[in-house]
Amino acid sequence: MQDTQSNNIHKKLEDLLSEHRDLDDVINSMLLVKGFDQLQLQRLKKRKLGLKDEIIKLKAIIVPDIIA
Repeated sequence: MQDTQSNNIHKKLEDLLSEHRDLDDVINSMLLVKGFDQLQLQRLKKRKLGLKDEIIKLKAIIVPDIIA
Protein backbone atom coordinates (compact mmCIF):
# COMPACT_ATOMS: atom_id res chain seq x y z
CA MET A 1 0.00 0.00 0.00
CA GLN A 2 2.81 2.42 0.87
CA ASP A 3 4.50 1.91 -2.51
CA THR A 4 1.25 2.52 -4.36
CA GLN A 5 0.62 5.71 -2.41
CA SER A 6 4.19 6.88 -3.02
CA ASN A 7 3.89 6.12 -6.73
CA ASN A 8 0.63 8.08 -6.89
CA ILE A 9 2.26 11.08 -5.21
CA HIS A 10 5.24 10.96 -7.58
CA LYS A 11 2.94 10.69 -10.61
CA LYS A 12 0.82 13.61 -9.41
CA LEU A 13 3.99 15.64 -8.82
CA GLU A 14 5.23 14.90 -12.35
CA ASP A 15 1.87 15.96 -13.80
CA LEU A 16 1.86 19.20 -11.82
CA LEU A 17 5.44 20.03 -12.79
CA SER A 18 4.62 19.40 -16.43
CA GLU A 19 1.54 21.62 -16.30
CA HIS A 20 3.55 24.32 -14.50
CA ARG A 21 6.19 24.29 -17.27
CA ASP A 22 3.47 24.39 -19.94
CA LEU A 23 1.83 27.38 -18.31
CA ASP A 24 5.19 29.11 -18.10
CA ASP A 25 5.65 28.61 -21.85
CA VAL A 26 2.14 29.91 -22.60
CA ILE A 27 2.62 32.97 -20.39
CA ASN A 28 5.97 33.78 -21.99
CA SER A 29 4.54 33.44 -25.49
CA MET A 30 1.58 35.66 -24.58
CA LEU A 31 3.93 38.39 -23.42
CA LEU A 32 5.56 38.42 -26.87
CA VAL A 33 2.25 39.18 -28.58
CA LYS A 34 1.25 42.82 -28.75
CA GLY A 35 -2.25 43.40 -27.41
CA PHE A 36 -2.50 40.17 -25.37
CA ASP A 37 -5.50 39.59 -23.10
CA GLN A 38 -4.47 40.92 -19.68
CA LEU A 39 -7.28 39.10 -17.88
CA GLN A 40 -6.31 35.78 -19.45
CA LEU A 41 -2.69 36.40 -18.44
CA GLN A 42 -3.71 37.07 -14.83
CA ARG A 43 -5.75 33.85 -14.75
CA LEU A 44 -2.83 31.83 -16.10
CA LYS A 45 -0.46 33.32 -13.55
CA LYS A 46 -2.91 32.59 -10.74
CA ARG A 47 -3.24 28.99 -11.91
CA LYS A 48 0.56 28.73 -12.10
CA LEU A 49 0.88 29.95 -8.49
CA GLY A 50 -1.75 27.44 -7.38
CA LEU A 51 0.22 24.67 -9.06
CA LYS A 52 3.39 25.84 -7.33
CA ASP A 53 1.63 25.59 -3.95
CA GLU A 54 0.47 22.05 -4.74
CA ILE A 55 3.98 21.10 -5.89
CA ILE A 56 5.47 22.39 -2.64
CA LYS A 57 2.94 20.39 -0.58
CA LEU A 58 3.68 17.17 -2.46
CA LYS A 59 7.44 17.68 -2.15
CA ALA A 60 6.98 18.18 1.59
CA ILE A 61 5.15 14.84 1.78
CA ILE A 62 7.91 13.07 -0.15
CA VAL A 63 10.77 14.65 1.80
CA PRO A 64 9.50 15.83 5.18
CA ASP A 65 11.30 18.74 6.81
CA ILE A 66 13.04 17.27 9.84
CA ILE A 67 14.30 19.72 12.43
CA ALA A 68 17.51 18.43 13.95
